[in-house]
Amino acid sequence: MNNTKRNLLISFGMWLVFEGIAITLWITKDNIFYLLNFSYIGTSITLGLILFQFDYRHARRIVQLLVGMYMLVYLGLICQENMQIEGFWYYLFTGVFEAATIHYAIAKIFGPLLFGRGWCGYACWTAMVLDFLPYKTPQTERKKIGFVRYITFAIAFIFVAVLFLSHTRNLERIMFIAFIVGNILYYAIGIILAFLWKDNRAFCKYICPVTIFLKPMSYFSVFRVKCDKEKCISCGNCKRVCPMEVDVTDNSRKRENGTECILCMECVKACPKKVL
Repeated sequence: MNNTKRNLLISFGMWLVFEGIAITLWITKDNIFYLLNFSYIGTSITLGLILFQFDYRHARRIVQLLVGMYMLVYLGLICQENMQIEGFWYYLFTGVFEAATIHYAIAKIFGPLLFGRGWCGYACWTAMVLDFLPYKTPQTERKKIGFVRYITFAIAFIFVAVLFLSHTRNLERIMFIAFIVGNILYYAIGIILAFLWKDNRAFCKYICPVTIFLKPMSYFSVFRVKCDKEKCISCGNCKRVCPMEVDVTDNSRKRENGTECILCMECVKACPKKVL
């Protein structure tokens, strides 16, 4: 079986995974929204994977727009669901397995065991915008300030905890406002850092609180970029084009910045020997 057929089967397998989730949640929650929601997301991702196999250069960007805009505009602004980390804590504190808690469980807690940080590369509505900025590959050395993500993670948790402990009214309305304000701050900080450090993904590397969930699980990811080291000529193209500065020539799970890989496949496209 050639690589194209194998990869197409993998794409179809990914679609089946999302359809399985969609049908399971539809039946267990008795809500057709989940069938439509996860079918749409799974189909969008599968479309991008198929387009990638046919060397369409904007395949990933199409998925980002299809999924990111759906979650930001429809789920967030129209349905008024806070799909950010504040929404996750909100639903977790209320003991309701709905909306953000389901989203986080699938995309950011257990999902990375299968597809790593694919969320960051194909579905995040913050990165969807940041990836259109001019610094697609880092122009400066990586900063040692990853600890900041733990601060933003703690701030989100404390913010929601204080609201619950103080018995604040109209929590759902506050969560919607927090979603809007949070997105404005994320975009502003992300764009400023991108231009300041000449790195579109600076926000993802240092600030984003969601990576607290994503990084540990992605270490065990089933789908990973691997290198045929016998055929590799050590040209360094893969490292130069990687937005997250991952050493994909090292197949060990302890490779440099391994849990940062967003499966964008820029390294695969840049490899002159097609060994990735």
